[in-house]
Amino acid sequence: MTDIFNIALVWAMLRATTPLLFAALGGLFSDRSGVINIALEGLMLCGAFTAAVVTFQTGSPFLGMACGIVAGGMLAAVFAVACIKFEADQVVAGMAINFLMIGLPALISGVIYDSTGSTPQIAKEIKIPVIANSLSYATILAFALVPVCWYVLYKTPFGLRLRSCGENPEAADAAGINVYRFRYTGVIISGLLAAAGGAYLSIGQSSLFTKSMTAGRGFIALAALILAKWKPIPVMLSCLFFGFTEALTIQIQGAKWAQINGEPIPTQFIEMIPYILTIIVLAGFIGLSRAPKALGIPYNKES
Repeated sequence: MTDIFNIALVWAMLRATTPLLFAALGGLFSDRSGVINIALEGLMLCGAFTAAVVTFQTGSPFLGMACGIVAGGMLAAVFAVACIKFEADQVVAGMAINFLMIGLPALISGVIYDSTGSTPQIAKEIKIPVIANSLSYATILAFALVPVCWYVLYKTPFGLRLRSCGENPEAADAAGINVYRFRYTGVIISGLLAAAGGAYLSIGQSSLFTKSMTAGRGFIALAALILAKWKPIPVMLSCLFFGFTEALTIQIQGAKWAQINGEPIPTQFIEMIPYILTIIVLAGFIGLSRAPKALGIPYNKES
């Protein structure tokens, strides 16, 4: 078992946790404001594709990540307008964003690079820098954001007002809080952070963008939110749990004992582990978690 449970597993867990933590913290702001952000997957893809293209074209991973984050914020603003201004069904609108970002990057990549499957390979020296060949600066940033998000949500007037919009928007409006503005802000913040997670995938953990490279991480981030009951510190612990399961699958695939009757266990079965655990978490904990009371309910001041 030492070929699995070793220091390499810890580094792999931190790397796998990074995009989940970015996306989950983003979803935290959106959900706390009262808007279900099912679009985290699409927002991550938006950030990943934009970061990969800009980094390849300019040779700057920092500019690439910044552009990816901005692109995610802009796409989140479109989602926010649909859900807040036009009161579209938040789940349907979120899935529309996800489907859009499955096809749109392939279309743009085909036009720019004559390849719909992936963007060109990014040189190793222009990826997001790492410390000691293991820990990325993006990983440090993701974990540093946890106490920042906790402080903003629970120790500032902004956080109190944002949470009130997700709990009781009518009372918040009566107290003079602009519910629409805070919900727009929450959704856009979620887009910025989710896109940062996607950017890390393409120019930090990997070295190019490939179609659907997020592989359901946006939905796993949603599961982490539910498991953590929409609280920043538990969100980090939930993401570490899911990051551990992903890292474990990678380690198991390389283990000599991962065989049945002398034949290696098919990788497809091993790769199912994080998604099976996600389903179990959703089935077992969704009834125990108390979501913000106004989550998913459009607010209409005139009604």
